[in-house]
Amino acid sequence: MSHTPNELVEEFPEYVEKMHELKQSDAHFAKLFEAYHDVNRAVHRAETNIEPTDDFNLESMRKERLKLKDEIYGMLAG
Repeated sequence: MSHTPNELVEEFPEYVEKMHELKQSDAHFAKLFEAYHDVNRAVHRAETNIEPTDDFNLESMRKERLKLKDEIYGMLAG
């Protein structure tokens, strides 16, 4: 398994410009973007044992990251 962080600009390269615009103009999007970044970093730190955690917590963080990513994508594609 790769332990490369799932950065949004890599996940959705076709929406880089729109992400930048929405971060500036939409407070809800900016909050989601920041929350995704925070949980993504936490997952990466756990997966690389920088900040080890138990499997339950790691799975919970991964689910939260996916939920945020889905909501962000919905705003980008909508």
